[in-house]
Amino acid sequence: MDYSQLTIVNFLKLMNKQHLAQLAKKTLLSPWYRSKRRKPIKFGDLRNVKPISECYGEDRGLPIDRYYIENFLASHAEDIRGNVMEIGDSYYTDKFGGNRVQHKDVFHAVEGNPVATIVGDLTQADHILDNTFDCLILTETLQFIYEIRQALQTIYRILKPGGVVLATVPGISQISDIEWRDSWYWNYTSLSIERLFAEVFLPENLQVEAYGNVLTATSFLQGLAMQELNQEELDYLDPNYELKITIRAQKEL
Repeated sequence: MDYSQLTIVNFLKLMNKQHLAQLAKKTLLSPWYRSKRRKPIKFGDLRNVKPISECYGEDRGLPIDRYYIENFLASHAEDIRGNVMEIGDSYYTDKFGGNRVQHKDVFHAVEGNPVATIVGDLTQADHILDNTFDCLILTETLQFIYEIRQALQTIYRILKPGGVVLATVPGISQISDIEWRDSWYWNYTSLSIERLFAEVFLPENLQVEAYGNVLTATSFLQGLAMQELNQEELDYLDPNYELKITIRAQKEL
């Protein structure tokens, strides 16, 4: 703008507008103004440095993350067939595999599990033969394995050609269980877990999905149960809040 063409009056008006605009901008960005505009929040039971439940909500109902885990396994139930290995017990093998399962094994990291048929370390499980299993169920397991890449190599090796691993890992999560606190190494994002699996499995044979939203994440951290939220709240997906991450990976034929 050529200020030489302005009258003194118009010039002062222009400068005044610029000054008012700057003043308005400073006001809108000021902590004082933001505090006045901030919607008041009623914290209620949440205004506490301790969660409502310290055991993932198991004392209140089904933990929220288990809702996503079980929905994932139910949607891939047809993969649970033939020779199946599950970590810790055979609960999901029995629940979702049914008569499609011909033989089931339970893998456990240490001796002492009465239902375990295989004991060992997934990072160096040389005692498990190559191409053994049609399906591996690894729910909430990979966060406890520091050498994750070695474990994925084992998983790939012991799957039969065409075999499938169904795995879940934590995204946003507390570490409430004292039994696992000293061996909980990782929380993941869908991006990080997809890249790790893609180092072993072909990308076209890999499906990674994330579930959760700010409400379910907050509720899970507080230890609320699935029954305390409604269906719409549980099923709303917000990619900014990855509570649970699921992986289906298939070994090529």
